Amino acid sequence: MSEYFEKTSKARHEQLMMKALEQAHLAKTKNEVPVGAVLVDCDTGELIAEGHNQPIANNDPTAHAEIVVLRRAAQIRENYRLPRTAIYVTLESCTMCIGAMQHARVDSLIFGAKETKAGALVSHLRLADEPFYNHHVSVLGGILEKQCATLLTEFFREKRK
Repeated sequence: MSEYFEKTSKARHEQLMMKALEQAHLAKTKNEVPVGAVLVDCDTGELIAEGHNQPIANNDPTAHAEIVVLRRAAQIRENYRLPRTAIYVTLESCTMCIGAMQHARVDSLIFGAKETKAGALVSHLRLADEPFYNHHVSVLGGILEKQCATLLTEFFREKRK
């Protein structure tokens, strides 16, 4: 288990996931799939960057919430490596996003809802556990899971109308 998980209270995890949910709601207002993310410093707890899904607005299939946050944080830190950071995301990450986190050297990933179609952490694959990576991202899931899942369910229900 991650040192970050051990020293961070459930209340703090929920507080940071609420920040990610705020970003997800912002994505929804822009007609993007409502996924949000925030990145924090593991040592200070400082919020480094936040973002939400933007592939439609940016005409960019890689503009998932996690990628947006990693890009912003790398610019802020002036470094493509982001060690001693934790990312909070409202939906279980896909293979692309896990790979980007591995390359950025993110320490911890905390997600809300499972992604039953393409989740790469617990739902289908367990990429964070694969031994071939030269960096390991610790994973914690299910933080504010119901709120995260409900937002997505309602979004797609409205889309089908």
